[in-house]
Amino acid sequence: MSILGHLQPQGVFRFFEEICGIPHGSHNLDQISDYLVNFAKERGLRYRQDEAKNVIIWKDGTHGYENSDPVILQGHMDMVAVKEADCAKDMTVEGLDLAIDGDLLLAKRTSLGGDDGIAVAYALAVLDDDTLEHPPLEVIITTNEEVGLLGAAAIDVSDLKGRLFLNMDSEDEGVFTISCAGGLRADCSFGFEREVKKAAVLELRLDGFKGGHSGAEIHLGRANAIVALGRILLAERENPEVSLVSVSGGEADNAIAVFADAALAVASDKVEQVIDTLKRSFDEIVQEYSSVDPDIRLTMKERGEKDVEVLTGNAASQVMAFLGLMPNGVQRMSPEVEGLVQTSLNPGILATQEKEICVSFSVRSSCETEKHALLNRLRVLTSLNGGCVDTYGDYPGWEYKADSRLREVMVEVYKQQYGEEPVVEGIHAGLECGLFAQKLAGLDAVSFGPQMQNIHTTRERLSISSTQRTWELLCSTLKALK
Repeated sequence: MSILGHLQPQGVFRFFEEICGIPHGSHNLDQISDYLVNFAKERGLRYRQDEAKNVIIWKDGTHGYENSDPVILQGHMDMVAVKEADCAKDMTVEGLDLAIDGDLLLAKRTSLGGDDGIAVAYALAVLDDDTLEHPPLEVIITTNEEVGLLGAAAIDVSDLKGRLFLNMDSEDEGVFTISCAGGLRADCSFGFEREVKKAAVLELRLDGFKGGHSGAEIHLGRANAIVALGRILLAERENPEVSLVSVSGGEADNAIAVFADAALAVASDKVEQVIDTLKRSFDEIVQEYSSVDPDIRLTMKERGEKDVEVLTGNAASQVMAFLGLMPNGVQRMSPEVEGLVQTSLNPGILATQEKEICVSFSVRSSCETEKHALLNRLRVLTSLNGGCVDTYGDYPGWEYKADSRLREVMVEVYKQQYGEEPVVEGIHAGLECGLFAQKLAGLDAVSFGPQMQNIHTTRERLSISSTQRTWELLCSTLKALK
């Protein structure tokens, strides 16, 4: 039974509900990509699916628009698939459980994937509706945007004719984005060996963190659970009675970590002393972040003495040093644009594997030299602690275009619909527009979207009324591009 069938615009929410029924977290996109192909086949539309599972769909212009400049509609098919710690849903094989709370659409106990499922739904609704007036359309739906814009980097767009580019991957209604930062993912890895030690096991859990998008919300100064874990572990780095068993935390490099875990092997007669030290360190963090992250908490459980495998030699000390000293958050604000972050990084995933511990960072900057200088800092700090760094998905920023026909048309359409001027700005988050601007000379792009809250978290919400208004804005813009 449909949950969204009564909502308007009906076509948009029908497709969005179908998308939500298909698992589509990053790197798990075969089903959703094939769904898009079948959509095109069923309607007799020309399409192309590449090896990276990107999909492009073409549709001719409507009567009177046949010779208009083609318009590209663009979004990405993957979502940041996160769930509450005790949620039993397997997001790799199960769809989402949708619910409505007044004007807000959500998924029960998981992220919603409005970023960027709503863009896909908009595009499909346009392609499906033969009553709309529009120029020739080229719809690009990319893969693995959330893990480094990988689909956009791989896609071949040499056969596309459009240069008017509507990216529908923004989360603030009334805001037109016209430039963005570049970025990359950096994985800092530390190898280790293990030995068996007889000790009590102390399990740590840090949670209750607000989290958020590591680009759009990094300036809010929220606590990062992985950083907090590193800070309290640093106090035990030189304690000979404490050994490291494992650490973990976070779920996506571009999401501010909302939880972190650690297991420590502690001499039985020192457990209470270690607990007190950890609590004091964490209480300092609680106090410092009380106004922006008031619900963070630390819980600890002692599992009793047993034979436990711990990291040997200097490995634990080096990992604890790195976690305690690693840079995090805003590194520099823009000297030219007030309030805009220029350079930042976010440790979003911490994982203990069989032979190594890995910390995954999202590194961002609108200044290429600063981005790579920050990466070099990570390389040196990692190397000094016995590790190495691998990078992925290095993508360029998207530069402001002074002469933009598309921006002028959209601003005028917005004023007619809303009776006020939109906000036109650059952002610190990464968008695929930069990569497409490299591939399509002369690209004229604007990014926009309906109102969303807390993307990349289980508190993600999509405004239903904003979705309808943004649909009307999209349709009116297409009509105005004759």
